Amino acid sequence: MRAVHRLTYSRSLHPGAWWLWALGLAAAASRTRNPVVLLLIVAVSGLVVAARRSDAPWARAYNAFLKLALLVIVIRVVLQAVLSESSQGVTVLFTLPEVPLPEALAGIKLGGEITAEAVLQAFYDGLQLATILVCVGAANALASARRLLRCVPGALYEVGVATVVALTFAPQLITDAGRVRAAHRLRGHTNRGWRMFTRTAMPVLEGALERSVELAAAMDSRGYGRTTDASRVSRRTTAALTFGGLLGVCVGVYGLLDAGAAALLGLPSLLLGLLLAGVGLALGGRRTRRTRYRPDPWALPEWLVAASGLTAAVGLFVTAAVDPASLVLAGPLVIPEVPWIAVLGVLAAAAPAVVAPPTPAYAPSPPLPTREPTEVAA
Repeated sequence: MRAVHRLTYSRSLHPGAWWLWALGLAAAASRTRNPVVLLLIVAVSGLVVAARRSDAPWARAYNAFLKLALLVIVIRVVLQAVLSESSQGVTVLFTLPEVPLPEALAGIKLGGEITAEAVLQAFYDGLQLATILVCVGAANALASARRLLRCVPGALYEVGVATVVALTFAPQLITDAGRVRAAHRLRGHTNRGWRMFTRTAMPVLEGALERSVELAAAMDSRGYGRTTDASRVSRRTTAALTFGGLLGVCVGVYGLLDAGAAALLGLPSLLLGLLLAGVGLALGGRRTRRTRYRPDPWALPEWLVAASGLTAAVGLFVTAAVDPASLVLAGPLVIPEVPWIAVLGVLAAAAPAVVAPPTPAYAPSPPLPTREPTEVAA
């Protein structure tokens, strides 16, 4: 009964669970260019965001990342169609005026025949990158960057401050953009296009940077990152273990994502890197005194959400080992196959729309009280 109650009452899910879920989907998207799987990942992320997004201002980041993903696809298709080699297909859609280029730029054309094969190949390549951006946008819309900072180990407090300032920049940018547009509408400005952009760009950038810097200053004023005395040998040992571990994790992740990499660059490097990084973070945490007020719980919903995202990645890895041909297309004009193992893994990532607890209503911080001016008797 207690486990069922944890799934039903309203609370904010641990931000680390949302990021693990999103990274699992992003890892799955990086393993395939099959448009069926990629579009399914986008649909699953949108379903979960629509079901469990809060009404906080930073939760609107998903729409901005979705527009950015569409822009990436358009730019990729245009560049591929206009600048690609002329031998990338035989199905000519239309012909543009071609500009002759010198021999030093052999293999590149400017204009000429635009083939369906080149356009579709660019669309599939751009769709993969766009899907990864959508997954990152889903994590930004579901997880609070400020709450995520509480989970950063004490040995990485400098990196944590920089990361949180970077993560809060995009949501604050979106919030300030809406505030500035609303202020302009109240003043009667209804112009659109480039003139509207030039009118709002500077206030939006200034507000986002100002709030990010205020967040860093607030963390510093509250003693975040204060360390105890430690010897030089201890500091160097901690730095070496942490850096070596993180380097091993990066190499291991690259080996897992790259199907043509050597076997030692995959899981062995990842496990060794995690071990070294864990030891380094544990040693570094001893010289950092931190207290937590109302720590975020990690209960059954967090395990289910994180496991659902990792299931999507495992489904793609299994498909890459069993049937790798289904994750790539034999040609741009070929109808894509449906890899059922990968599809089932991605569908399992939609579980947070049900198993994650409902998000409580967002309560903004009240403004600081101001002192009313008093009249002075003559």
